[in-house]
Amino acid sequence: MNYCEDSFLINRLKEGDEKAYVYLIDRYNKRLYGYALSLSDNRAMAEDILQNVFLRTWENRRQLYITSSVQNYLFKSVYNEFINQYKKNRSTMVLEKKYYETLDNITKDMDDGLLESRIKQLKKEIDNLPPKCREAFILSRKEGLTNIEISDYLNISVKTVESHITKAFGILRKRLADKSRPLLFLLLGKVDFHNPYNRKEG
Repeated sequence: MNYCEDSFLINRLKEGDEKAYVYLIDRYNKRLYGYALSLSDNRAMAEDILQNVFLRTWENRRQLYITSSVQNYLFKSVYNEFINQYKKNRSTMVLEKKYYETLDNITKDMDDGLLESRIKQLKKEIDNLPPKCREAFILSRKEGLTNIEISDYLNISVKTVESHITKAFGILRKRLADKSRPLLFLLLGKVDFHNPYNRKEG
């Protein structure tokens, strides 16, 4: 059977064809895992996301409504599942409704390839930050530590921590295109480029 045609694959899935489901997993598993990993930066979380997406696709197969392509549908499903997981795993951070609306606005006009490309660009630029700036920046924005906690952890002054984070933001502002900057929301939590110290200490 020619499962490579989207319309045929969707119809077979709706009819409960398990071979079609196996084909779906074999064909998209690797690229979807890479995408989930680029979003979460966590292998276990990426695996959970993928498992949930495939399982939900099978469970809801009779109601499948795909207007673009199977690939786009699955990429969007991975993104939505990431947001669900993110909400659960970031319970220590105050996640406002406006924050998620911003995420939707950032990504709704992007196709999946563009979104993935910009995420990779952002992570690459963070990796290319000077070592001390990168360490302080990641501890602040990814690990959720306050400047005081980072100061204790790195055995440096709070002023030095602030200097490293300010420098990191300055470098990223210069290196990232305007449309890529808001993706810091997605990967590193709530960020205000004009005020990198918008989080409470303590």
